[in-house]
Amino acid sequence: MSFNFFKLEKLTIVSHKKEERKGLGEKFVVMFNPESYSHSYQNVYDNKQGINTSGRKAKYAMSMPEKLNLKIILDGSGVTTFGLTSIMGMGRDDVYKQVQEFMKITSYMDGEIHEPKYLTLKWGDLLFKCRLGSVQVNYSLFDRNGIPLRAELDTEFFGDLEVSERLKKENKNSPDLTHYRVVGAHDRLPLMCEKIYGSAQYYLLVAKANHLDDFRNLTPGQEIYFPPIEQ
Repeated sequence: MSFNFFKLEKLTIVSHKKEERKGLGEKFVVMFNPESYSHSYQNVYDNKQGINTSGRKAKYAMSMPEKLNLKIILDGSGVTTFGLTSIMGMGRDDVYKQVQEFMKITSYMDGEIHEPKYLTLKWGDLLFKCRLGSVQVNYSLFDRNGIPLRAELDTEFFGDLEVSERLKKENKNSPDLTHYRVVGAHDRLPLMCEKIYGSAQYYLLVAKANHLDDFRNLTPGQEIYFPPIEQ
């Protein structure tokens, strides 16, 4: 039995042109796995307070997209642990090229979709569907010609769930809330109203709210808006 001592799972960023993120996309594999990363969550509450009051009730407004921050290091100096840089074929001028490749995959607008690509970060148990929010590139260790030999990328990615995943995660069931549902292959509007409102009688109201000419023939994948009602 042989062992590959250099086999190490690397953090990989995969880009896609569709939010479903299906099929094989371009990949950016980090040179060094990050020492740590931070995953943040934020709930937003209404900050309005009445005049001449000493406090207020924290009324929930929304949950912001999850954020993930991590530092990516690129090194072209040739002086790394076990000489891995030389073994992997990295040259002295590869750092700037690697930064540009990262930007191409994660940040630059794609000409076909007219926006930056959809991303998935994969590393161990981490599987994060996201878009790049911001990146700050810090260059250091320059050669005599001013070519950077090292770059540190401080990145922030924000969660980006497709509609069906977001609705499943939110799991909103109260009839007095606004709902969106993605039509399945066998869904019918009266039955969808039954599930959300507890009664199929609201299907005409929903059809009107969505400007549906024929509510009997819904298209799978179509998003339907269910307005709040008073019961």
